[in-house]
Amino acid sequence: MLIAFASSDGIHVNQHFGWSKQFELYRVHEHSAEYVKTLDSSEDAIEDEHEKLAYKIGTVKEADIMFCSQIGPTASKLVLAAKIYPMRSAENERIDEAIKKLQELLLGNPPPWLLRIVHTSKDREI
Repeated sequence: MLIAFASSDGIHVNQHFGWSKQFELYRVHEHSAEYVKTLDSSEDAIEDEHEKLAYKIGTVKEADIMFCSQIGPTASKLVLAAKIYPMRSAENERIDEAIKKLQELLLGNPPPWLLRIVHTSKDREI
């Protein structure tokens, strides 16, 4: 799975989805995780709210799951419509800790939403 994290420092999930200037993209499997790249979402000149959300969603379009500190209800619906699962993390949660919790879910008894993502991941191994 590809997971995007809204982060200002590359270490913590500490950004609101709509205000994040970058997202850290990781490839996550049950027993491994690797940094893929930083996604730049720093375009500030967009005034229209819907255009801004479309731009942010386009930035993270590769991701299966997107972690952020906050996300509004409209943005959350639009992210879900783009087949990206939005997740709110704990305040200043470390990216590595969020990955570890997700891996523990995968190794245990994953909830249906996570199983669906695993089976429809945009990062399928060929």
